[in-house]
Amino acid sequence: MTHPHMAAAVAHALHKRFIIKESGKIVHAVSDISLEVQAGSLTALVGPDGAGKTTLLRMMAGLMKANEGQLHVLGIDVAADPQAIQDRISYMPQRFGLYEDLSVQENLDLYADLHGVPQTMRRERYARLLEMTNLARFTQRPAGKLSGGMKQKLGLACTLVRLPELLLLDEPTVGVDPLSRRELWEIVQQMIDDEQLTVLVSTAYLDEAERCARVFVLHEGKLVAQGTPAEIRHHARNLCFVAMPPQGQPPRFLQTRLLDNAENVIDAVPQGGAVRFIRRPGSDQRHLDAMLEGAPVMAVEERLEDGFMTLLRKQYIADPVDPTAREAVVRREAAEGKNQGQGEDYVGDVIIEVRDLVRKFGDFTAVDHISFSVRRGEIFGLLGPNGAGKTTTFRMLCGLLPASSGFLQVAGVNLRHARAVARRKIGYVSQKFALYGDLTVMENLEFFGSAYGLSGERLHERIGIVMQQFDLKDKEKSPSGQLPGGYKQRLAMAVGLLHEPDILFLDEPTSGTDPQRRREFWRRITALSEVGTTIVITTHFMEEAEYCDRIVIQDSGKLLALGTPREVRTQAGGKDSRLNMEEAFISIVEQGRRQYSEAAATETGP
Repeated sequence: MTHPHMAAAVAHALHKRFIIKESGKIVHAVSDISLEVQAGSLTALVGPDGAGKTTLLRMMAGLMKANEGQLHVLGIDVAADPQAIQDRISYMPQRFGLYEDLSVQENLDLYADLHGVPQTMRRERYARLLEMTNLARFTQRPAGKLSGGMKQKLGLACTLVRLPELLLLDEPTVGVDPLSRRELWEIVQQMIDDEQLTVLVSTAYLDEAERCARVFVLHEGKLVAQGTPAEIRHHARNLCFVAMPPQGQPPRFLQTRLLDNAENVIDAVPQGGAVRFIRRPGSDQRHLDAMLEGAPVMAVEERLEDGFMTLLRKQYIADPVDPTAREAVVRREAAEGKNQGQGEDYVGDVIIEVRDLVRKFGDFTAVDHISFSVRRGEIFGLLGPNGAGKTTTFRMLCGLLPASSGFLQVAGVNLRHARAVARRKIGYVSQKFALYGDLTVMENLEFFGSAYGLSGERLHERIGIVMQQFDLKDKEKSPSGQLPGGYKQRLAMAVGLLHEPDILFLDEPTSGTDPQRRREFWRRITALSEVGTTIVITTHFMEEAEYCDRIVIQDSGKLLALGTPREVRTQAGGKDSRLNMEEAFISIVEQGRRQYSEAAATETGP
């Protein structure tokens, strides 16, 4: 076992390069990185998409060789003996390979066999892991029938089925709801406390990195900062403020004004009905006051995310949405008579109506008599834990899945009877990149445009508009499968909007993306809502619920909350609630589950 004061991993002047076959271009995935991971500690790797986090973890796991530099893990030279390291560590990649046809127990047995765990150790080890993951009741259930959060917990249990000296986790909570995320972290912390396990985790959630003893910040393959969370936070010291928008106005409008003022503002994000922003040092106070338009402002303590964003923006200017491009779109739509104004006054007639909607799969009721409506021009959020029924609801709204019963009307079309007609009025962007990776950006746009019924001059006019809107002009000939994550997301959005749908459905579009990319994405969504596109979105980033005009929270197929973010926070914690959206979400789901359990106990009787 590694001594607690030793380094579990030491990298010195580490380089890893890849050559892209088609273009011959060299990509520096990891560039001159030197760092130490202390034994017995919890350490985080954070950074934008493509920063080199996964490459670094794969090198530490002995799955990839460095081009230059030295890397020692548990005192072993990785280049000389990768197998010796693999015998002593565990690595959970982003897409952990569960066998979906095998049961929970069979998956645990398989990984125990693969790692050579002795039979004498298994009973005690299984009991501990099943208790920690709360999977003891589900040992006979096929892994493919588990919710997303349960799959991640089973993946973690399989990774820990032997006692590793070092655990490498690559974004273990991507696509996982806040409740499951909390449970996963409790399991990891318990292993650190009880078994002095060393854990190195890459994460897109900066609040997760706050838990760590040390944080490494990567960008474009380079290590740009390292230190305790407090040391990283210090980069935003005395620069963080909260501004309150006018009553009834979604905070996204104030946020957009602040982000467009890049000379004076480093970052801005909705938070608890207000907008949290970071001032640029030496900013012009008069210019900033003009942007704030009299909104009350209060200084707040900096967070790790503030320090992270300050670090990145100091060294690299973010890729902003071109305000002139957005204004051009707004003007063009206004000329066509579509734009009725902005904010609350703009939200129009009901465009989606759901009454008593039910969806059953055999004996299982996935969606249980839910009702709500969405108005034209709204940003509407569908939230819920993994397995809550929100994905089923979402797929019924898109016309991808028929309802078992109830009334469902989308864009004036009854989906029970005319799903194909309704689908022509909607755009859809899935959680996973669903375009043709071998086709270029332009070929994808032409193919999907023709599939939507566009042709000739109209098709090329629309392609030109979305290429400008999503800054894809220099990528026409790039194979879409080789695009960086941010560009893939832009292309998926461009394809979804080609045919000018009335409604855009977004299924966890920011899953696994870093804070900077999430800001850029939401600026585009805000611009779309300003010109009257209705947005329906699912997300596990609860801060993103603050961008929505209204949200619903579902669990066990039932609707637990419906209203503005402020109304939902009030429902969770009372009128004087200081809860953030994640705390409100957890509170509402836990209240709903308690009521459900009490009702079930009453029905069964003593």
